[in-house]
Amino acid sequence: MRRFELIAPCHFGMEAVLKREIVDLGYDVTEVADGRVTFSGDEEALCRANVFLRTAERILIKVGSFHAETFEELFQGTRALPWEEYIPADGKFWVTKAASVKSKLFSPSDIQSIMKKAMVEKLRERYGIQWFKEDGESFPVRAFLMKDEVTVGLDSTGESLHKRGYRKLAARAPIAENLAAALILLTPWNGERILVDPFCGSGTIPIEAAMMAAGIAPGAGRSFTAENWGHIVGRKLWYEAVDEAGEQADLSVDPDIQGYDIDDSMVAIARENAKLAGVEKLIHFQRRGIDQLSHSKKYGFLITNPPYGERLQDKEEMPELYRTIGERFRALDSWSMYLITAYENAEQDIGRKADKNRKIYNGMMKAYYYQFLGPKPPKSGKAAGRHE
Repeated sequence: MRRFELIAPCHFGMEAVLKREIVDLGYDVTEVADGRVTFSGDEEALCRANVFLRTAERILIKVGSFHAETFEELFQGTRALPWEEYIPADGKFWVTKAASVKSKLFSPSDIQSIMKKAMVEKLRERYGIQWFKEDGESFPVRAFLMKDEVTVGLDSTGESLHKRGYRKLAARAPIAENLAAALILLTPWNGERILVDPFCGSGTIPIEAAMMAAGIAPGAGRSFTAENWGHIVGRKLWYEAVDEAGEQADLSVDPDIQGYDIDDSMVAIARENAKLAGVEKLIHFQRRGIDQLSHSKKYGFLITNPPYGERLQDKEEMPELYRTIGERFRALDSWSMYLITAYENAEQDIGRKADKNRKIYNGMMKAYYYQFLGPKPPKSGKAAGRHE
């Protein structure tokens, strides 16, 4: 099989989680940079990475890299790449995104335009034609510029991998599915211990947890741009990856995963999204405010994305909200709490300094993932009884 360097972008701060996922999938990581992990793999790896990785945003085939401080160097560097190995004469190709950090070239639109011109010139020479109809399959390209080093990748995914297909309805400020999965993977939670999200919104964290507990691959129910790239990867390999995902899924599991929200309409949305994800029987959703948070079980997990107070009218409510979070958490004897927020006084109002925290970018917003660690359950016997 043909070998590739594959690039998996992710949320800033989640590179280590994605690296572990890739290694667990059986592939060798060759580089870890801010916001992306590079690994080596064959055509099968391209398919399996798209289907199985929970925390990646997309999978790119690395076309090449070069140094560029001027637009002329960008043009010549792009032109020198082996585009004819990937893009056929009727292919539709464009630079869908260019990101620049600490580089002399920083205008995304100019970078995109010049790279497109260079690609056209290279493919004109290869195919001996002057005009490209671009009425065939799509070949979107992405470029990263870091300290004048340009890395170019062909996007095999299409719509971002966080779009699993189950979230037809969403809260006002939903957390991305791949970020929710990464937050869970940063904890020692497993399907044998209770997990509660007291601010579940449209249900993303509980649904991602249920999919993990049942071994449901996040990309098993969606399509990918590269499925139509028959000259690069055969369709049979896509079928095999989806079949492998089907064999791993086990809906007979019985985890204790619960999602609460104070808004009845959000609880209804969460239930509908869980149904679309095929995990509605694995999650208990209910209307419950944070002031009513309590549980008889021991050694549980709170994993949640509470309001940040982004809107001016909400800011004055934040101190009381986070004080209540702290009070209810303290009442949960032996539990651990993992909370992502951009609210700057979170620890102060919760009334406890986090044991660990990690800076994470939720979209363009800088947030912190506060980790308040409870005791480990005893090794002998069951850690907790069933919910009354």
